[in-house]
Amino acid sequence: MSLLGTKAPIFKASAVIKGGTVVDDFSLEQFLGKKEVILFFYPKDFTFVCPTELLSFQQELFQFEQRNVALVGCSTDTEETHVAWLNTDRTKGGIAGITYPLIADVSKTISANYGVLGGSWDYNESGQLVFSGIPVAYRGTFLIDKEGIIRYVAINDLPLGRNVDEILRIVDMWQHVVQFGEVCPANWIKGDVAMHATQEGISDYLTNHFNK
Repeated sequence: MSLLGTKAPIFKASAVIKGGTVVDDFSLEQFLGKKEVILFFYPKDFTFVCPTELLSFQQELFQFEQRNVALVGCSTDTEETHVAWLNTDRTKGGIAGITYPLIADVSKTISANYGVLGGSWDYNESGQLVFSGIPVAYRGTFLIDKEGIIRYVAINDLPLGRNVDEILRIVDMWQHVVQFGEVCPANWIKGDVAMHATQEGISDYLTNHFNK
């Protein structure tokens, strides 16, 4: 079942913040009432598509901050592995320079609760607890509003990297909806005309954009 429109699952976990400081009680609750959050999951440190995504998010970090949005990454790696990757130069496949938080979901419970874990725990015929599937997170992306409600969900398979500009567009749409009470049509980008969710609103929009 989709988490869209529901309260984001709460958690406390170890995380690496500010590019190298380890904390053991990181939680999204610190942002409630203050900021929207983009929480994104990625499969694994020291891999291939993942550093391109994390560095792309870092390149656009200022754009998220300008929108008062917290950016938070999460994988099933340990905090020690996160630190090692952060201390590895980009020329060697590292992510040196990343400054936003990276959560260490070692127990895989956060990924499971958000519905992005590529497998699950179950009991075999001998009554032993075993994991079946891929023990890492898919590329899940969640926009969580200031009240802790999930407003956007996208999940990519492992080989499919995200488009960070598209995620910024999603943020812009949500903030426009909240500020102006309008809805955002297909392909809307910041500065475009939106519309009221009424019959008159859609009639005017279609007349001006699809009747040429």
